[in-house]
Amino acid sequence: MTTITIDGFTLTAQQVVAVARDPNIKVALAPSSRAALKESRDYIEATWMHDEAPMMYSFNTGVGLLKDTRIKVEHIELFQTQLIKAHAAGMGEPFSEEVSRATMLLRANAFASNYSAPRVEVVDRLLAFLNAGIHPVMPQKGSVGASGDLAPLAYLGAALAGFEQAEVMYQGKRMAAPEAIKLAGVGDVAFDLKAKDASAIINGCTASLAVAVLAAHDARHLLADACVSLGLTLEAMRAEMSAFDARIHQARPHAGQIKTAAIIRKLLEGSTRTTHAARAVQFPEEMRRTDIPYTARIQDVYSLRCAPQVYGPVFDALDYIDTIVAKEVNSATDNPLIFGKDSGGFEIISGGNFHGQYLAQAMDLLAMAVADLGSICERRIARLIDPTLSWGLPRNLMSGIRGVNTGYPVVQCSMSSLVMENRTLCMPGSVDSIPAKGNSEDHVSNSTWCARKAATVVANTQYIVGVEMLFAAQALTMTESLLPGFVLGKGTQAAYDEVRRQIPACLDGDRWFHDDIQVAQSFVTTGSVRRAVEAKIGAFAEN
Repeated sequence: MTTITIDGFTLTAQQVVAVARDPNIKVALAPSSRAALKESRDYIEATWMHDEAPMMYSFNTGVGLLKDTRIKVEHIELFQTQLIKAHAAGMGEPFSEEVSRATMLLRANAFASNYSAPRVEVVDRLLAFLNAGIHPVMPQKGSVGASGDLAPLAYLGAALAGFEQAEVMYQGKRMAAPEAIKLAGVGDVAFDLKAKDASAIINGCTASLAVAVLAAHDARHLLADACVSLGLTLEAMRAEMSAFDARIHQARPHAGQIKTAAIIRKLLEGSTRTTHAARAVQFPEEMRRTDIPYTARIQDVYSLRCAPQVYGPVFDALDYIDTIVAKEVNSATDNPLIFGKDSGGFEIISGGNFHGQYLAQAMDLLAMAVADLGSICERRIARLIDPTLSWGLPRNLMSGIRGVNTGYPVVQCSMSSLVMENRTLCMPGSVDSIPAKGNSEDHVSNSTWCARKAATVVANTQYIVGVEMLFAAQALTMTESLLPGFVLGKGTQAAYDEVRRQIPACLDGDRWFHDDIQVAQSFVTTGSVRRAVEAKIGAFAEN
């Protein structure tokens, strides 16, 4: 059994994804973090738990415009409980269990750095839930990404505290938190929230970050798969490969552009379908221009020829986004934060690390980059079913009796609907700010919505890329007899074989295409085609 130890400084995004998606991975608190949390908490209990202590925001004061109102020590525990109730104002469908798991891990890791000053028992409770597979139900809507993801995290806090109103997912069932706590045996149902506990739990854009980590990770794999789908389409259309010549890309030396062209050259190494000899073969439905020698196609359309210039910015954007996510994973985003003093003891400082603008802008960029990736893939999908645009591939990639059978045009139409949805979701959320809480929060980030819509764009584009693989494979099968002796590249052959292993070619007329679409999407979500290619040619799109 794998165990990941957190200390607040060394957790990786890959580990967050692993824990989010594999409940068998356990998480433990580093002994150094446990000792540090105890030291700071002992100081708090000994020094500040009296009514003459300095006023410290959300520790012994109210929140928002009530920041100047002192909370007496006798009311601190009640205040923490009421804080959860007041902030449980979320709406809509809940986040997935993956996001719930990632949120608990990230919140615990933030506390492990010992800048937030909750009791160590809070961290232990978070990890007990995580390790037992108790996943708090957190509504997706309600956070503006400033002062943290207050609304969704309030539901997390309510579940930890064992509130009757709180719900969780446990062993595939949705139930009240107290019931799951009893069934899992993770301690007492009631968990008292003491000074700073609740405010530490709800402060920080951790739900935004959880969604962002998963979306960025999936986008990285999606881009690799889009390289494969491009490679298959290049083979199907007998493309002109001069556009991928390394010299062209060195003349405009963006790292992502150079990388894309190199990946395509590696995938298609050994291909004879993308040669003048293959292009000289006339397909039955091809409309050939008679005034130009066919072998001199000269250059292809933009969706083929300019792929490195379109994919390149996506690679570069993901590199930037990954740096933001990596820093956020090990950031303290609570307010106030506690720091040790050189002279001994601790001090509390108020600041604004809870503001999610870094995440908001990164997720807007992710949505835009991936939406355009889906757009260029969809244009190639459209070409694959039109013989006037595909150099004579069978119309609609149709089989069986012509007219009785339609082929794939409606599948292409469905992909265009996803492209249009993605474009709408690219409206930036990070520039949209509505003041909240009596204008005490007069600029907000909207990071949760930015992350949510970016994740939707990634999910939509997984279908588009998978369907391009499906269409290109169909085209290759239908024209195989027209090009005897011509072979695919090493990487594209491996991809084609894996597609065909999972989806037989459609050669006997229309069938229930819904099932094909679902399997095509799974090419991307499971990485099955990508792994088959890597088994043949090695890693080809690593970071």
